[in-house]
Amino acid sequence: MKRRIEEVLERTLAAARREGKLGSSTNEPVSVEVPKDREHGDIASNLALTMARSERKSPRAIAEILREHLDDPEGWITSSEVAGPGFLNLRLSPGFWRSELARLSAEPALGVVSEEAGKRAQVEFVSANPTGPLTVGHGRNAVLGDTVARLLSTAGYAVEREYYFNNAGRQMKVLGASVRARYLEEIGRPSEFPEDGYQGDYIRDIARSLRHEHGESLADHEGNAFRAAAESAIFAEIRRTQERLGIVFDHYFNEDSLYASGAIERVVAALDERGLVDRREGAVWLVGEKVGLEKDRVLVKGTGEPAYRLPDIAYHEDKLARGFDLIVDVLGADHISQHRDVAAALVALGHDISTIRAVIYQFVTLTRHGEQVKMSTRRAEYVTLDELLDEVGVDAARFFFLCRKSDSHLEFDLDLARKRSTDNPVFYVQYAHARISNLFAEAGRQGVAVPEGPANASLLEPLGESEEFELIGQIALYAETVALAARELEPHRIVFYLQELAASLHRYYNRHRILGDEAPERVTARLVLLHVVQRTIAAGLGILGVSAPDRM
Repeated sequence: MKRRIEEVLERTLAAARREGKLGSSTNEPVSVEVPKDREHGDIASNLALTMARSERKSPRAIAEILREHLDDPEGWITSSEVAGPGFLNLRLSPGFWRSELARLSAEPALGVVSEEAGKRAQVEFVSANPTGPLTVGHGRNAVLGDTVARLLSTAGYAVEREYYFNNAGRQMKVLGASVRARYLEEIGRPSEFPEDGYQGDYIRDIARSLRHEHGESLADHEGNAFRAAAESAIFAEIRRTQERLGIVFDHYFNEDSLYASGAIERVVAALDERGLVDRREGAVWLVGEKVGLEKDRVLVKGTGEPAYRLPDIAYHEDKLARGFDLIVDVLGADHISQHRDVAAALVALGHDISTIRAVIYQFVTLTRHGEQVKMSTRRAEYVTLDELLDEVGVDAARFFFLCRKSDSHLEFDLDLARKRSTDNPVFYVQYAHARISNLFAEAGRQGVAVPEGPANASLLEPLGESEEFELIGQIALYAETVALAARELEPHRIVFYLQELAASLHRYYNRHRILGDEAPERVTARLVLLHVVQRTIAAGLGILGVSAPDRM
């Protein structure tokens, strides 16, 4: 939609220059935006403001020249006015809106263009170590990552979803010791539970299954057997939870492979060769001053155990070597400094990191009856992601996880998410889709055909209500919204868009009769409009991984 009006303004600018009203030859970008307040018109442009310096005229004077030279042979613009410091506000004709609807009705992708076709993207997300069930915090990570992957696929990328994990290290040793202690309790042997052990019921469940399978034969075993059993059981549960959310990973990357391949040692050696490490207090440090960091960072602890950032540096070298055009890391806010450290080290090692982008998300607070639900993984005072899905369902969980910008704190209202009413935002959007389906079903019972193919502008001539043009304007913004959300890696834009579209649909539906209209040609035109609206809602919900029900 915007591009068509931008072409009008490009012709307008050329016409004004031909007549000598504007003298600059610079190529100012012509762009338009939809005003938040439609009192300011259907479309607005700040072109005059961007030209003021080169033209040496006031923006308002330039806007007046543009208004006087509008080159609009199609008659798309019904009125124009100069507003504020020099904005050019335009109102569009019914014919323009009908032509937009005709165009969209003929486009299977609703105008979405695969701009990045032929490129490869990797999205790494969740990446929780197999020490316990996925929690609500992991849920926001999972849904964000999967939806970013869906957006990038829509934009044309060939996308790989990757899960990075570590099944070794201290956490896994503590996990094995926790299961062993519970196993000994199960068989009536004395045991000492680790001071910082994992205390969730899932630990007892794993221990109980080991007792059923092996009896008391594991009593003298140390941690390895228990750690392996815990990893297997927990990872199987993690996969099942992900599949409930509709998430399937293309690749699981084990941190241990970086040790086996020698990648960790090569990173330390390469940094050392460049004089970027310091050895003191028995530890190996990345010298912050030399890589653009405020402080030195530990790479290898005094115990000989690598700090988190060291394998992360090696892992990102591996990612870069795989030749992706875009690498997306979905990370919690507590990993921001670590990600900066990794980026600084990669640059110091000579890597181009322009392909790496991070999606940082803030934490999730669950509320019930207006009060916060407490969560603590170690003490087992937490809500698992499965428990959340059991309570509110997959659709509500995915929608709510995406209803705020990722770097904003998310307060997840359990009571609201369970409501089966239009107070619930996901219900509100899904109901718009189902409402149109119900209308189409009634049309079928009345013998009225629902046009589903391309429609020409003459068929749409009966459309003339302001709410109809508002709806067309909303669906005309879908392609741009998807492109922007993909480019900025911001899935919440789709949520906001769908809520606005659903609101426009409900207002229209409540104010106008569709099937009861006495003019059959108006019925047909309105059914075309609603069919495209429904397709748009379904497409947007599909990107979010949320269902588009026909009945509710």
